[in-house]
Amino acid sequence: MSDKKKNYHEGHRQRIKERFLTEGLDSFEDHQVLELILFYAIPYRDTNELAYRLLEEFGSLSGVLEADYYDLQKVDGVGKNAASFLTLLPFAFRRYQKDKYSAKILLETTESLGKYAMDLFIGRVYEAFYLLCLDSQNKLNRAALIQEGTINEVTVYPRIMVEIALRHKAKTVVLVHNHPSGLLRPTAEDMTLTWKMIDVMRDINITVADHIIVGNGKYYSFSEHGVLTK
Repeated sequence: MSDKKKNYHEGHRQRIKERFLTEGLDSFEDHQVLELILFYAIPYRDTNELAYRLLEEFGSLSGVLEADYYDLQKVDGVGKNAASFLTLLPFAFRRYQKDKYSAKILLETTESLGKYAMDLFIGRVYEAFYLLCLDSQNKLNRAALIQEGTINEVTVYPRIMVEIALRHKAKTVVLVHNHPSGLLRPTAEDMTLTWKMIDVMRDINITVADHIIVGNGKYYSFSEHGVLTK
């Protein structure tokens, strides 16, 4: 790279970084956000065109950040370092959210449960199942990852959830899982599991307060839709 071109890229990068520090990201286009992210993974190359290529390949900013590590490397200009960095971001943000809520958070409304549930699935492209263990004041004792599955299926066992609920001294539990397809309506299997868990938890004096399904940045609450009973 010539000194003139190198100086231009360095100046461009600095302007983008300063704009972010001044304005945040709200005024950025998706390709500019991705370009900025790539600055830190690819230090000495123009990342503008690469940002466009990635968006074209994966369809959206979220699609890029949720893309498989190996699929990212199939895009011209993306090496192991950049692929690792892009793959890391949603996982790091999910840890941030978990740490943020680590001091007993109050989850006493459907809205607060739905928001917390959606944060648990940031960056996940496969189905997973959580059990939220709440104390007698609806404060979170533990958000336990019960099982991870495939793109459209996860197997969970009531016995494991009972053990976790007792271990974390739950008075109330909330079942939480995602539908990667984005379809929020509960399946017959979702309904059967919910009723089974209500019966099982009742035997040990623990209440199933809700079952939340997450998909495409939205949530479905069994309690809100009146389907917690047969």
